[in-house]
Amino acid sequence: MEGRIHSFESFGTVDGPGIRFVVFMQGCPIRCAYCHNPDTRSFMGGTSYTPQQVAANALKYKNYWGTRGGVTVTGGEPLAQAEFVTELFTILKQKGVHCCADTSGVTFNAQSAVSVKQHEELASKTDLFLLDIKHINNQKCISLTGAGNANTLNFAKFLSESGKNMWIRYVLVPSINDDEDTLLQTAEFIKILKTVQKVEVLPYHTMGIVKYKNLGIPYPLEGTPVPTKESIDLAKSILGA
Repeated sequence: MEGRIHSFESFGTVDGPGIRFVVFMQGCPIRCAYCHNPDTRSFMGGTSYTPQQVAANALKYKNYWGTRGGVTVTGGEPLAQAEFVTELFTILKQKGVHCCADTSGVTFNAQSAVSVKQHEELASKTDLFLLDIKHINNQKCISLTGAGNANTLNFAKFLSESGKNMWIRYVLVPSINDDEDTLLQTAEFIKILKTVQKVEVLPYHTMGIVKYKNLGIPYPLEGTPVPTKESIDLAKSILGA
């Protein structure tokens, strides 16, 4: 088995608890307007690795992780290569490594027995999910990402019902998902989930614009300002971050 990998980060501090070895998977089925890694979108890019190769690379840094750190897969959308990630996490769990998946949950299809089984197998090897909720309104989610939010919300419920720990991540974008009504609806959804350990409000930033320029593609949110402190504080207050 091989997976497509975009890159690695050996000393990550923002992708889960503690110090993390971060694996950036190649390929994503959605197109978030605020995506700051557009170079990870194509499934044709990246480099092929076996799970054993990635695990060996990660384990070289195990002494730096302490008791809280471990390995995080992100992307791209790591669950688009769920079988690879499951095999990677299987190897790492045998070495006592804390395994975390940063995902939008967009690959989860609650109506497909095959999809549910695949995600069950992955979840059984995963200690923590960082789940991105893009927009609580389905139509606005389609405008923001090119896909609806049903799979994401169903995946959140699946994780909750399966007893799997998760952190909810919410990228706060002015004039898109920062209004009080949207935040209140999102908070109400989060309240029904039983295994949420933490909510993170991630303020929209423009650091990825240079990548769009280098790739020769237009930046969808050109001219969108970063959130104000008041907007960030409001979101944190409502969402319980």
